[in-house]
Amino acid sequence: MIIPLESTGHAAHALLDRSNWRFVLASDLDGTFLGGTRQMRRDLYQWIARNRKNIGLIFVTGRDADFISDLCDSGEAPWPDYIIGDVGTTIAHVDPLTHTIMPIDKLEAHIRAAWNNGETFVRETLSGASGLTPQDTPFRYRVSYHWDPDSFEPQCIAPIEAAGFDVLISHGCFLDVLPRGISKGPSLLRLLTTLSIPHDRVLVAGDTLNDLSMFETGLRGAVVGEAEAALLEATQNLPLAYRCAAPGAGGIMEAIRVFDLYPELPGGLPTGGMPA
Repeated sequence: MIIPLESTGHAAHALLDRSNWRFVLASDLDGTFLGGTRQMRRDLYQWIARNRKNIGLIFVTGRDADFISDLCDSGEAPWPDYIIGDVGTTIAHVDPLTHTIMPIDKLEAHIRAAWNNGETFVRETLSGASGLTPQDTPFRYRVSYHWDPDSFEPQCIAPIEAAGFDVLISHGCFLDVLPRGISKGPSLLRLLTTLSIPHDRVLVAGDTLNDLSMFETGLRGAVVGEAEAALLEATQNLPLAYRCAAPGAGGIMEAIRVFDLYPELPGGLPTGGMPA
């Protein structure tokens, strides 16, 4: 459930006090935070739960608020503190008591302005385009499609890009139309700046090309095992984008250890140094 932040009665300064956070995980969901074996996910989630007062958790995902609410309500994953959703077009706080997802208007204002009610134009322009099937999900400041590379005709997106929108293809099967300059990485940086979180405390994690902008921020990053080949290629020259051997949640734990971002990991294992 989404409620605009202004209607909740929360004071703006209440969002800024994260002085106890020693480490912040900003992670993609599918294939990353939700990836790996069941034991890997259990180890990561239980470790976060044990250290919850000292760890900030941000989901940086293409998923929307309803999906995240259902996921966390089911107990499959812990609730995050913040959400960068809809491929970076939603920036929201999660109320720790009610688990209400509340978009932060001052951080979304430029996204809303860049989108400029573009949904009708995008849908009409791409109506009937070969290789594109609209996703059956309501969106706020983006439009997304299922993408078939075999029948897709690239010239169909030329008017979209000429009108000032970005087009992002990922997973080998999705095409997102986004406001120009808006994606996961820039939105995450705006949130971290607003919260006054030092960048050396943050780890980003992802597995597909729509996570690339997170690694391009200069933050320490975990390109988890079994990542999309296009992401591996795009990050090969980024010095802080660590290529993990383990998939999903296991890769996140591996990167925390490699970057020495927290003094202790599951089972009392100390951080520091490359894994054997």
